Amino acid sequence: MKAINYLFAALGIAAAFSSCRNKADDSQMIKPETKPTVKIASVSVESVDQLQVYSAIVEGDVRNNIAPSSPSRIDRILVEVGDNVKRGQKLVQMDESNLHQLALQIQNQEVQFSRTDELYKVGGVSKAEWDNVKMSLEVNRTAYNNLLTNTQLVSPIDGVVTARNYDNGDLYSGQPVLVVQSISPVKLLINVSEQFFSRVSLNDPVTVELDAYPGEQFAGKISLIYPAIDAASHTFPVEIKVTNADRRIRPGMYARATLNIGTEQHVVVPDIAIVKRAGSGDRFVYVYENGRVSYTKVELGQRMGDRYELVSGISDNAEVVVAGQNKLVDGLEVDVQRVNDGSK
Repeated sequence: MKAINYLFAALGIAAAFSSCRNKADDSQMIKPETKPTVKIASVSVESVDQLQVYSAIVEGDVRNNIAPSSPSRIDRILVEVGDNVKRGQKLVQMDESNLHQLALQIQNQEVQFSRTDELYKVGGVSKAEWDNVKMSLEVNRTAYNNLLTNTQLVSPIDGVVTARNYDNGDLYSGQPVLVVQSISPVKLLINVSEQFFSRVSLNDPVTVELDAYPGEQFAGKISLIYPAIDAASHTFPVEIKVTNADRRIRPGMYARATLNIGTEQHVVVPDIAIVKRAGSGDRFVYVYENGRVSYTKVELGQRMGDRYELVSGISDNAEVVVAGQNKLVDGLEVDVQRVNDGSK
């Protein structure tokens, strides 16, 4: 009987020891909850240049379509695409058959008028007859000069040939035979939002960049502002001139024109502070205040190197999280490490 009692006592002691050990293990496994540590930076309002970028295609300052006034056969085209031409230079020779016929007719009329004039001087013909012969001669001379202009096609400007639509012997049928453009200067035509109508002026400087010359910038200026707003698009056309003295810029090149329409006071934050919400285009910033972070939606302006202008969202001198955002949810308490400025 005593043996049985000893057995139960031993089992009780073992169970008590096991229970104490399990409690000790459980207490070791429960770790105290810790707050995440994030880096924050103070941000402030700055004067930010308001830059607007517009795409455009380069055009010649002047564009001339070289063509006769009526259908005719092309005898010879004397230039090729890419050739530089001078004002008054002959570019195309059209068929001269009609011109030769009219020249012969004028020669005959001149002989007839000479005879009529002699007779008129001695009273052999009336003034009316003399006037009719004279008028007929003058009409044909005018027609000859017009036909000559449309038979020998010349360039009205100094420029470069940018298009050729026919070959020798073709019948002109509507399209210009050649296109000549003046390329010094060149121009861009952009459509600017009506909200900026009062913020652009003639001769405002414009920075122009071209895909053909990566990394280079060309100086332009506003040369013309159209006075009417398009009711459908709520934009107005603006013309920009670029001097192009070295003729490196050519019509048809793709360009981007940057206009500075003034400065505005906006908060500027490091780009690493911006958080994108998955599945949407919204952008957010974690703002730190009173030991907690709040998930704040912002409206981005322009990128400025490694910083962003904010059009709206947070106030001046706010503190924003710049590292450790992946640990955060809205309203979470955090420990913070402040950085010296808003760029890190």
